[in-house]
Amino acid sequence: MSFITAHVLDSTSGTPAAGVDVELRAADGAPIAAARTDQDGRVSELGPQTLESGDYRITFRTGSYFAARGQEHFHPSVTVDFTVQPGEEHYHIPLLLSPFAYSTYRGS
Repeated sequence: MSFITAHVLDSTSGTPAAGVDVELRAADGAPIAAARTDQDGRVSELGPQTLESGDYRITFRTGSYFAARGQEHFHPSVTVDFTVQPGEEHYHIPLLLSPFAYSTYRGS
């Protein structure tokens, strides 16, 4: 398992959001990794097995997900900035998604 994992759930349909492109970047915008959610809406490998302490950004490309379903939507992408603290072993970033709103939290 990589240091960063993610999960996207489509709260409108009540199903996992498969096929969402996800990018991990350093705070300065330097790319670290990219992946796509699987059939369960999960990304189990997003970047290295460890990251240095500091600020990072994960971006979920939600616009193309909704466009592929013919759904009107408001957010073309959702970006979550977060801080990696020293001594942590894993960060899981879930996204609860609908065409006009989203919610996120630090998962386990």
